[in-house]
Amino acid sequence: MPDMLVKLYELPPLQTVRADGISIRAALAPEKRLVVSWVRRYFGDGWASETDVTFSRTPVTCIIAVEGQEILGFACYDAIKPNFFGPTGVDEQHRGKGIGLSLLLSTLHAQRAQGYGYSIIGGVGPAEFYRKAVGAIVIEGSDPGVYRGMLHETPDDH
Repeated sequence: MPDMLVKLYELPPLQTVRADGISIRAALAPEKRLVVSWVRRYFGDGWASETDVTFSRTPVTCIIAVEGQEILGFACYDAIKPNFFGPTGVDEQHRGKGIGLSLLLSTLHAQRAQGYGYSIIGGVGPAEFYRKAVGAIVIEGSDPGVYRGMLHETPDDH
């Protein structure tokens, strides 16, 4: 999966979620265990490892979607490398409410506020979503990009 590039100086305005009671906010350091565990449960160890890194940044570079005490989704930046967006995901039961778009825009606006001019979306899955949402363009020759040579768990590792 290739990487994509987003111009942070041409972002659409922040949007609110289309469902009442859902808030999008930066995760807090004391929430690290809960957030990383949630990411591991829904999206696996690799994304949990990247999310864990974001809690060592100041400010924390993980944005979460919450409803009451329930985590619905997350988006990170500066996890795998500086200036990279991701990983990000929304619980399947809560998709279609605008949570993913709100997380994306909140994260990209946070990157812009920290002085970045561009953001790199690493190892993109839904390229069309990113193209439509923020005008992201594919970076030619970027597959496998920064993930080249990454170690993978084998059946014998258990």
